[in-house]
Amino acid sequence: MALDPFEVRIQFLNHLKRLNASQQSIQKVVGFAVKYFPPCGEDLWDCIVEECQKGSINSRINILYFLDSLCETCLLVKSHSSSIGSNPGNNQYVDFVNRDIGKIVECIVPPGREGLPNLTSTKQILENWRSKRVVDPQAVDDVLLALGKRTPPPVANQASVPASAPHRKSSSSLSRSEVFKRIEEDRERHKRLRERRWVQPISHRTPGQMNLLSFLPLSGENNDDVLNVDVEFENDWETTSDWNEDDDEAALDEANACFPAEGEGPMDLS
Repeated sequence: MALDPFEVRIQFLNHLKRLNASQQSIQKVVGFAVKYFPPCGEDLWDCIVEECQKGSINSRINILYFLDSLCETCLLVKSHSSSIGSNPGNNQYVDFVNRDIGKIVECIVPPGREGLPNLTSTKQILENWRSKRVVDPQAVDDVLLALGKRTPPPVANQASVPASAPHRKSSSSLSRSEVFKRIEEDRERHKRLRERRWVQPISHRTPGQMNLLSFLPLSGENNDDVLNVDVEFENDWETTSDWNEDDDEAALDEANACFPAEGEGPMDLS
């Protein structure tokens, strides 16, 4: 039985409110969002933004990890559509993330002490999006720059607080159970990040296409085509050591082998 848009919205909000750090929970919500994107994509995205604004600080970081998996799934759906010859359409929710990335991060990492628990994980996700070209790298750079410009929250001086002053519990402080829940969920998220470091970048271009590496910023229709090779180049660039004496000797040996001195025989090509 098909759901009407109102029922889709209600069910999706319920899924978001029950979202946790486990992959089973994340993939369940991802599947629902992708399934109902054609009729209700914009409405479901509004639900995500709304939950980012209203949810607890723990639920907000869960939504960011959900968006990470959602973007990856949307790009895979587009790649699969291209490979079977059907119309790939747009990037689905990836376009919404590109458009509202600043607003989303502002909600997930609010200014002040409240946003500190989510700051490190958010930066990791953003850097992952930038390296894999999931989101426009310039947009990610702008968000990271804005996060870096934030002034650290002042540390309260206990000596300046009168002893008779009543102790007020901050509205953003977490209960003991929430703290332990956050620790467990952080452990699950960090485990997922470690696993993903070993996963090779996925090409979202049409199979069979070969492209040369472009050193120019990605734009237009070439984004998907050069994604995989650009990521491989960046990985190799980061892991290659600086030029040293061993490289000089290796280059000299190769030059002598290719261009023998006068009087020596030609290079053996057998």
